[in-house]
Amino acid sequence: MDRLLDRKIIFIENFIEEKPKILNAKNGEIFLLENIRFFQEETKNDRAFSQELASLCDIYVNDAFGTSHRAHASTVGITEFVEHKVAGFLLKREIDAFAKALFQPLSPICLVIGGAKVGSKITLLNNIIPKVHKIIIGGAMSNTFLKALGYDMKNSLIENEYLSEALTILDTAKKAGVNVYLPPDVVITDNIEQPVNTAIVPVQDLMNGYSAVDIGPASVKLFEEVIGLSNTIIWNGPMGIFEIDRFSKGTFRIAHVIADTYAYSIVGGGDTANAAEKAGEKENISFISTGGGASLELLEGKVLPGFENLDKIDS
Repeated sequence: MDRLLDRKIIFIENFIEEKPKILNAKNGEIFLLENIRFFQEETKNDRAFSQELASLCDIYVNDAFGTSHRAHASTVGITEFVEHKVAGFLLKREIDAFAKALFQPLSPICLVIGGAKVGSKITLLNNIIPKVHKIIIGGAMSNTFLKALGYDMKNSLIENEYLSEALTILDTAKKAGVNVYLPPDVVITDNIEQPVNTAIVPVQDLMNGYSAVDIGPASVKLFEEVIGLSNTIIWNGPMGIFEIDRFSKGTFRIAHVIADTYAYSIVGGGDTANAAEKAGEKENISFISTGGGASLELLEGKVLPGFENLDKIDS
C-alpha cells in the first residue's frame, strides 16, 4: 500500500489508545486502523464506540460493500454522529450494478442460482420471481427441488425441511409465467472426499449409495440454450462442488457460457465470484460483486443498513 500511494502508511493497532496521534496528524499523513471487528463493541453497534469512531473524522466514506449488510458501529452507528456521510466509488458501483440488473434490465432476464442450501435463498427466490423470466436451479439446492418433485436423490444433500417451500416456489413461478429449469442429469459419486466411482446419470436413475455432486452434460446443454436467449443474467451459486477438480466441470462450463454471451451479466456471492475467477472468466463478466451476504440481501430486495443512512442527492 505504501508503494501504491507513494507515501508511508501509519498502522494503528488500537485507535482508542492512539487517538491523539490521529487527531494531531500532519497534513497528508494516512493512517490504517487494525480490523475493528476485534472490538466486541463493533458488532454490537455500541453507541459510545460509534462516537469514538466518528470523533476521528469530518467526513465518513463507506466503501465496504461486503460488510454493509451488517448493522455494526462502523457501518451504521457512526453515521449518527458524522455530519457528512457518503458512499465510496466501490459501494456506488455495486448498488448501480444491482439496480441495473433488477430495475433497469434488458429482457429477458435469467437467474442462475445454485449452492448448497435452499433455506438461505428462499427469500431471494420469492422476491425475484416477479422480476425475472427464467430461473435455472443447479448445485446441491436442486436436489431438494428434485426430491420435492418425486425423484429419489439417494445420498445427495437434501434439505427435507424445505420440500414444501420448494414446491411452493415452483408453483409461484408457474403462476407468474416464469420458466424454471432443473438439471435433467447429474454427476454422481460413491464418496465425495475420496471418490472411487463416478458416473453421469439421468436424475431419475441415481444409484444406491451415490450422491449428486455436479450437473451433467445434458444439463449444461439445456442451461446453455436458456442462458444464450437471455439479455440480463444474474448468477448466484455454483452448479456443484467446484472446489474439487473432478466435480468442477458443470460450474466452469456455466461460467464460460455466461461470459460468452452479449448479455449484461452480474455475479453475486463469494463462492460464485471465486468460481468465475477459477474458470478464467473474471474479466469477461459484466460485473462481479465483492460481497457475498450483501449481494444476497440486495437480491432479496432488502435495503443494506450501511447504505440506508448515507447522504442522498434528491433527484
